[in-house]
Amino acid sequence: MKVVAFNGSPRKEGNTAALIKYVLAELEGEGIETEIIQVGGKPIHGCIACMKCFENADKRCAIDNDIVNECIEKMLEADGIILASPTYFADLTPELKALIDRAGFVAKANNEMFRRKVGAAVVAVRRAGSIHVFDSINHFFTISQMIIPGSSYWNVGMGLAEGDVEKDEEGIRTMQILGQNMAWLLKKLNA
Repeated sequence: MKVVAFNGSPRKEGNTAALIKYVLAELEGEGIETEIIQVGGKPIHGCIACMKCFENADKRCAIDNDIVNECIEKMLEADGIILASPTYFADLTPELKALIDRAGFVAKANNEMFRRKVGAAVVAVRRAGSIHVFDSINHFFTISQMIIPGSSYWNVGMGLAEGDVEKDEEGIRTMQILGQNMAWLLKKLNA
């Protein structure tokens, strides 16, 4: 089994990455392979509604000059997908939103190709606005017919400066429980 995490933060080793690593550590402890893909800070174009993904039905986006098709391939290979973002003006980063829009449209065009994969949102926030980010990511999972594991609280960690989330004990515990529940669910689905 494999889980791939997409870091939507332009800070490769920032608070979002730290939160992802807590989830992945739990998964790895259960023998599940993990990988982090950096999407934040990369030049990723938004969907242009060309409808070529429906016309071609080849599990690819027609825009082929960025990393989105590589990300879609990684999503297809994985049993679980983590989408993670810092909170920017009460929303997710534009790179992660572009990935969601394009991957989601390609999935719809190809017989709901993410159906029944496990999906989890991870959100870093300074103070407020994170629930909108959490909801936006989960909307992708639900419209894609994916299965979402819960945790002891919403999957949010608080911090401003790089490393601040390490002081958020509840946020860390929430990520650890998310990883444990995701591992349990993946094992049940793959039994």
